[in-house]
Amino acid sequence: MISQLFFLSSLLALALAVPVDQTAQPVEIITQTSDIEPDGSFRWNFESSDGTKQEQSGSLKAAVKDEEEPIASVSGSVSWKDPEGNLHQLKYVADEKGFQAQGADIPISPPIPAEIAKALAFIAAHPEPEGSTEKA
Repeated sequence: MISQLFFLSSLLALALAVPVDQTAQPVEIITQTSDIEPDGSFRWNFESSDGTKQEQSGSLKAAVKDEEEPIASVSGSVSWKDPEGNLHQLKYVADEKGFQAQGADIPISPPIPAEIAKALAFIAAHPEPEGSTEKA
């Protein structure tokens, strides 16, 4: 019991020791809209006093084949300023192709080395026969 009390007191002391910025102003929502249609499509956006902006819209796209379900498609953008005042922007789409984001802050992978690209092309051109149980 004493060890539990000691643990809780230590936890409380740690929580009270965390510095709090008393000069920070609360972030207010400057504008905000939201619209939802009966067909399920939607659009919303907001802008806050710290410069953060976000918008998003979505709808159902017609299926490629008649027997398939409609495809949900969502697109949007977000922008914000970091503590140093630098502006960051991101645009995105999520649909049947997956989530695709674009922005200067997204790292770009290096190109595939030529040897690996050649090996991948060979593998694609020479698939293993179905039911093959050969082990390397």
